[in-house]
Amino acid sequence: MSSSDAASGDDGDAVTLRGCRFPRRLYYDVVHHMWYDPLPDGTVRVGMTAVGPALAGNNIFAFTPKRVGRDIEKGRSCATIESSKWVGPARVAFDGVVEVVNEALIDNPTALVDDPYDAGWMLIARPTGADALAGLVTGDGVEPAYTQWMDDNDFPGCGVST
Repeated sequence: MSSSDAASGDDGDAVTLRGCRFPRRLYYDVVHHMWYDPLPDGTVRVGMTAVGPALAGNNIFAFTPKRVGRDIEKGRSCATIESSKWVGPARVAFDGVVEVVNEALIDNPTALVDDPYDAGWMLIARPTGADALAGLVTGDGVEPAYTQWMDDNDFPGCGVST
């Protein structure tokens, strides 16, 4: 699959909370601000929600993913994100192998801020377990889960300097 084939661009129904958009069709790891899009071939497209870049100051200047063929481990980094106020891991929700990296994101990491669910996808991985997305939030669960997280963490919203 080429990187141009990877992004779907179709949000369908989405929830917007405090200026942050969350397409209902995706699966979310609310604690780590990551989204997952299961693809028909059994792989999963991985990205960071709009909240992640907002927490990092909306000034992302580097994206360094694990290389194609590398293993990823649940709860561990699949990429490093750098901003003017934060450097840290993008933590993945399942064990797997990196199959495709968004090379365009390496050259233009601001897409994580500008278009997190389309041009800002990070990588595509093949999970090694059958329940890769178990325990993640999706559909109608997105709104209450992120509302609770935002309230608990006094998060002002996307597009607001934190």
